[in-house]
Amino acid sequence: MDAEFDVVADWTRAAVEQLGADHAIPAGCRGSASPSALAWLAEALEFTAGTRLLDLGAGIGGPAAWAVRRYGVRPVLADPMEGACRAAARLFGLPAFEADGTAVPLRTASISTAWCLGVLCTVEDKAGLLAELHRVLAPGAGLGLLVLVAQTTHLDPIPAGNSFPTQTELQDLLSQSGFTIEEQVADPRDTPSSWTRRTDRVDALIRRQHHDDKAYLQAEEQEDRLGVLLSSGQLSSQLLHATRSSRAWS
Repeated sequence: MDAEFDVVADWTRAAVEQLGADHAIPAGCRGSASPSALAWLAEALEFTAGTRLLDLGAGIGGPAAWAVRRYGVRPVLADPMEGACRAAARLFGLPAFEADGTAVPLRTASISTAWCLGVLCTVEDKAGLLAELHRVLAPGAGLGLLVLVAQTTHLDPIPAGNSFPTQTELQDLLSQSGFTIEEQVADPRDTPSSWTRRTDRVDALIRRQHHDDKAYLQAEEQEDRLGVLLSSGQLSSQLLHATRSSRAWS
């Protein structure tokens, strides 16, 4: 997990700085969300100029930077990996702080909107992460999620450090954490060729520079395993729009 979300994040930042700023958002969204997924979430959450958005598990900040460019939101990024936070600050100039998803240093009910993209399956304490999102969001606030949902109880192969909820488990987790699902759709995962070309260039540069590094090999193995699960239908990528209840949760 450190290889995938910390070391490779720093390599991605360096590659983008070599290739040009037009590579930053596509590379920063790789593995987290496609433009079509981001557009669906942004419309579901009704982004407007000035929306204060918490991106929890933000990675290097591509989705938040996309939302700034398209809608003029005011994001704050949180990620447990130092390399990811450093990359987000350098590539996009976004406020990013290192924090565990179950202990976010923000005031209670201080955030109007949040999204959490591809993160839930990477944390062991899913209920704790959702409870923390419930704490920092204002009553009635919207939450956008991209979640990899297990379609079977016997996944093979399983990427290290991941645990994928079933649909029933996901619904129960959200309900018990004080969220109501408003909408859910299958992630179309449509990525335009202009994005693909840029991410391919970034990937190729990282491969040339780090192909024999242990961290690179670990991250590649993780990606390959995830690809097998998605292509075989064992996992489904889902987009959800939920709202925070007004009830106080401990």
